[in-house]
Amino acid sequence: MSARPEASARDHAAETRAHRREYLRRAITHLKNKTSDLADAPMSNPVSVYTDPARHALERQKLFRETPLLVCLSTDLAEPGAFRLFDETGVPILVTRAKDGRVRAFLNVCRHRGAALTHEREGKANRFTCWFHGWTYSNEGKLIAAPQSKAFDGEMQGRDHLIEYPCDERHGLVFVIATPGATLDLDAHLGAFGDVLEVMDLKQCERVKAGALPVAANWKYALDTYGEGYHFATLHPQTISPNTRNDVVIYDHFDPHHRVGFAERALEAMVDTPESEWDVRSEPSGIHYLFPNTILFAGSITPGKMYLTTFRHFPGETPGETVTHKTVYAYGGVRSSEHRAEVEAAYDGVAHVVASEDYVVAAEGWRNLTLLPPDATVVYGRQEVALQNTHRAIARALGLSA
Repeated sequence: MSARPEASARDHAAETRAHRREYLRRAITHLKNKTSDLADAPMSNPVSVYTDPARHALERQKLFRETPLLVCLSTDLAEPGAFRLFDETGVPILVTRAKDGRVRAFLNVCRHRGAALTHEREGKANRFTCWFHGWTYSNEGKLIAAPQSKAFDGEMQGRDHLIEYPCDERHGLVFVIATPGATLDLDAHLGAFGDVLEVMDLKQCERVKAGALPVAANWKYALDTYGEGYHFATLHPQTISPNTRNDVVIYDHFDPHHRVGFAERALEAMVDTPESEWDVRSEPSGIHYLFPNTILFAGSITPGKMYLTTFRHFPGETPGETVTHKTVYAYGGVRSSEHRAEVEAAYDGVAHVVASEDYVVAAEGWRNLTLLPPDATVVYGRQEVALQNTHRAIARALGLSA
């Protein structure tokens, strides 16, 4: 659990209101001055960053096997016995909450002959029994029963526990490193971004709907679509652009993570409104990038509606395969059947925009990148500051220059 003392609900509300007020100050100042948070200069990147198979293989190892990855929210494993499979990296990992309250992760593989312990995506169980020969393990990973165990003589030694993977949680989020024996230091990994996540009060979110969005593009090309609003007016003229400007960016860097927002058009009417009259809602808002592959989006394409949506991007075997695992949560829990239907509709609305607009152009753009000369580059403008820093962080993690 979090190393910090739990903040009270009142503290969270006050902190989120303070964040909202500061966001409004910055956004309204930009609107007054016709300015924006910008990078110091444009940045170019080789197209091979998106297309090279060797680079792709290195990313799958360094970023998706050796880096902490978000599995789910803590509320998805709310009670002892709750479990879920995390196999998005290609490693079948069973993540459970044991009776002592700790989250643990194990290879979903019986130590006898390698069969899976469970084929269920999620559920609740205090023990897992291999369907091949009946070896049974506790949700702490200990072997508690093996039929005819005496017939194995001394070969049971070393097989009395599942292979464990580093697993921990902070700020209402559960993380795993998909390499056994690796060191998981979430405080170091999150740094100052942990304070931002804590303010989001994710421990109060209830999952409502989840699904997968495949795209025939590189995982970074898909991820890029969440980091800039430059495309809103042209790609989303009927969905996002009517409510959100594409030229006013509010950006905070927590290397390698970030938070980015885009000024709502409704703020234009507040430019000359005294600060004492501002609407400072208590819910967190904005796009929060959790390195290397996750977007936490607090908000909605519908003005005034607040939900938490997670987008976890995972690469396939080849550079042009990606699956985005999308989940929507209700802040403070589901209040009624009508509220549940509203949140489900929000999931469907965002999924439609992503699938029919963002990911259509992502597939087209990535395919065209593969046709360019090897020395060709893409360019990120100063307004695409989030993309610039994301690609620098990825390159640095790989030991490469950007």
